[in-house]
Order: sequence, then structure tokens, then C-alpha cells
Amino acid sequence: MKVHIDIDCTPEEARALFGLPDVQPMQNALMKEIEVRMKKALAAMEPEALVKTWLPVSIQGFEEWQKFIWSRLTGRAKGESDSRKGADD
Repeated sequence: MKVHIDIDCTPEEARALFGLPDVQPMQNALMKEIEVRMKKALAAMEPEALVKTWLPVSIQGFEEWQKFIWSRLTGRAKGESDSRKGADD
């Protein structure tokens, strides 16, 4: 034998029917606190810090590698031009 019961009620009525506590005031207070904390955290972050947080480490490493290569190339070019001046004179 199967018994099928349909109960049409709101969540508040269902909580009262089963004797569960009303947690809506606590949820509202918690959500307000979370909102305040998120706004403070977002206001404190600088755009550069956000980009560094979002970029994967490999992209940051690649950027550092480019800077290293560029500094070596410009340093070598300066050294070669200085040595050529000494050889020509």
C-alpha cells in the first residue's frame, strides 16, 4: 500500500511544522557582515595586486624571464660598444 501526501506550505510554515528554529535573522546578520568585509577587502586591494593575484605564476615567471633577457642584451650591447671604442682608438 502506498500513501502519497502533498503538503503545500511556505518554508516558514514547514519549519514551524517540524519544530525547526527560524534562522532568517541570523542569516541576514551574517550576510550583512560578509558584505561589509568584502567591501573593505575590495577597497583595500590595488589594481596591481589584483592582477598579480589573478595571473598564473607561469605568466609572471615569463615576464621576469623577459626582463632578465632584456637586461642581459642591453648590458652586453653596452659592453661591446665600450670594447670597440677602446680597440678603435
